[in-house]
Amino acid sequence: MLSGNHNYNRTLQKVVAVFGTLFNNLKILRVGGTEERVPLSYSNKQKYLQRIHSEADYEDESVAIKLPRMAFEITDISYDADNKLSRFNKKTISENSTDKSFVYQSVPYTIGMQLNVFAKEMDTALQIVEQILPSFVPEYTITIKDFEGEGKDADVPVTLNSLSVQDDYEGDMESRRTIIYTLDFAMKIKFFGEVVQQPLIKSVEASNWAVPYDVEMKSEDLIAWAADKKSLSGVKVSVGTNDTPNSFTITTDFGFTKQN
Repeated sequence: MLSGNHNYNRTLQKVVAVFGTLFNNLKILRVGGTEERVPLSYSNKQKYLQRIHSEADYEDESVAIKLPRMAFEITDISYDADNKLSRFNKKTISENSTDKSFVYQSVPYTIGMQLNVFAKEMDTALQIVEQILPSFVPEYTITIKDFEGEGKDADVPVTLNSLSVQDDYEGDMESRRTIIYTLDFAMKIKFFGEVVQQPLIKSVEASNWAVPYDVEMKSEDLIAWAADKKSLSGVKVSVGTNDTPNSFTITTDFGFTKQN
């Protein structure tokens, strides 16, 4: 945006995918000993309830919504000032003998995630919830690949902040019952900007000139004057053409004379 270069690192997309992966393989045990995987989707709680209540029969194989099910969504995105570091810090992504790629210090945010467990029997709901709670004490850390740049993995803590239960049982005895366990989580993530590619400096040259002590010059005049003069002495520090930042040899030359 500010630089004019397109930059999209899919940070939130990765967060949603990883969070969903934590809960996409939960199973319940039915009467008779058969296991059943609990479906999981990204969905709003109220819309999901509306869809559930619109179905005529939970057990009808022809309907799209059957219980138990789970749904999750992003509920909040807030700046995490406690974990902010200097924006001038850099993290190297890759480097070779000619240049290196890096990103500037990422910006920390806290992402609120909500997981809702829908069931029609309390035992079914408890089977699901009691498989989740032991893993969060109250924090569980996951590693996300390429999260802060290509080849840079990051540990992301997921904290369980609260748990609530709602027994949606209104009307007469024939009314349907929906038990909802709501688990609120917080994920500490970082947003980083575009990858900057920078050529490596292979040599540095410094020259000394004798400037008359009684002559006053502005900096721009001094530069123009020095361009027409031979330097009295100098020093040049350089590395080999094929040297890398991790394997290099420094060569230093003293006393060279600048040619016009």
